[in-house]
Amino acid sequence: MSDLGAGFRYLLKGQRWVARHGKQYGFGLLPGLITLVLYAAALVALALWGEDAVAWATPFADDWSSPWLGLFRGFLTAVLFALALLLSVVTFTAVTLLIGQPFYENLSEKVDRDVSPDGHAPESGLALWRELWISARDSLRIVVRAALWGVLLFACGFIPVVGQTAVPVIGFFVTGFFLTEELTAVALQRRGVELRTRLGLLRSRKTLVWGFGTPLAVAFLVPFVAVFLMPGAVAGATLMARDLLGEENREDGAEGDGAVTTPPRPPSGSSSPAR
Repeated sequence: MSDLGAGFRYLLKGQRWVARHGKQYGFGLLPGLITLVLYAAALVALALWGEDAVAWATPFADDWSSPWLGLFRGFLTAVLFALALLLSVVTFTAVTLLIGQPFYENLSEKVDRDVSPDGHAPESGLALWRELWISARDSLRIVVRAALWGVLLFACGFIPVVGQTAVPVIGFFVTGFFLTEELTAVALQRRGVELRTRLGLLRSRKTLVWGFGTPLAVAFLVPFVAVFLMPGAVAGATLMARDLLGEENREDGAEGDGAVTTPPRPPSGSSSPAR
């Protein structure tokens, strides 16, 4: 359970880091604001025309008698909107990171320099277009995995009692895992860690990942909160990525005076980073 608390502390440390670096925080807000506008427009459009889309997709029900036609299509419209919200939470981070790649790369590098004993930040050495391509490709793979989990959890939601109690809780943990993967990818990709290795690192420390990502997943359900938490989430994920790779943090880095140095800890259950 100590890892669960450690994950949450990394989330708080990231927020405190950006609070002390106002310029980085301000730049980090821009991609989230852009993504928020795009997602809000899409959800409003779905709310306005979702029922029409459901009616178009279910012509076989046109001749059903009342109230079954209204109940059936109303249920499908609600399900469609619920799935859109779930995908919005899961994909918001991926899209924001893609739009804000230069901003968040710069922020993550500054966190690395701040906490590294030698003031060094790893660099990918790749051109920007190459980094964007890798980020988009890996994000798509994660979104597909998350969507499959979403379909499975949606189906399990019809199980009496369990579907209304355990499934939503599991959903937050699953969403938290994938959010953490997307956020730590900023620092890990810069170190040349491939997607499969990143997933192995995160699975080897699931409670750490859940402690970081699950509260974030819950917070992201609140409108506008995701925008303001994103810069700090990237900073905290960078600190956690250093922990996952066993990199040492200096005492006067992310936490200021009196911070505890993170001792080197070899990542278990994963291979070494490979280009």
